[in-house]
Amino acid sequence: MVALLQMEPDFHVVAEVGHWDDLLPTAVEFRPDVAVVDIDLPGTDGLTAVAKLRSCLPSCRLLVITSLGTTATLRRALATQVDGYLLKDALPSDLTEAIRKVVAGQRVIDPQLALTSWDGPAPQLTPREVSVLRLTADGEDVRVIAQELHLSTGTVRNYLTAIVRKLGARNRVDAVRIAREHGLI
Repeated sequence: MVALLQMEPDFHVVAEVGHWDDLLPTAVEFRPDVAVVDIDLPGTDGLTAVAKLRSCLPSCRLLVITSLGTTATLRRALATQVDGYLLKDALPSDLTEAIRKVVAGQRVIDPQLALTSWDGPAPQLTPREVSVLRLTADGEDVRVIAQELHLSTGTVRNYLTAIVRKLGARNRVDAVRIAREHGLI
């Protein structure tokens, strides 16, 4: 991506970050006009890192790219006040156009995902998924949840996997946070 962006005559790439721990210090050092952030990096939840970046550098425009093309992830990104949200499989020309729009103060959302989000309702959890997630939020481990709900540990793990996927979360802790934000638990 860096090579692609450096080919643009009006772009100047100031840094490339490969780990979340380097994102904030690098952004503070270089103070970019726009940060193009891959929220799928391993480690810290990408949207949490973007929110920290937003609070430290409010003037920096934020364009996130992701392979997580879910309505829930888009909603979380918008709640984090990103300026743009683009899927990784977008054409290179779409990426450069999105950066230019974000720098100009416009918001950009991947068109296909925007249509999906418009057409589809917010994800819903089944009553059983809500029960599993509430116990998870209370700090119970899989074994205790299984005993409490009279399920096998494998079934509880399957429920947790489904919950994380439905909510567009990165892990169980993130799923609890998202569910609380949306009043699901």
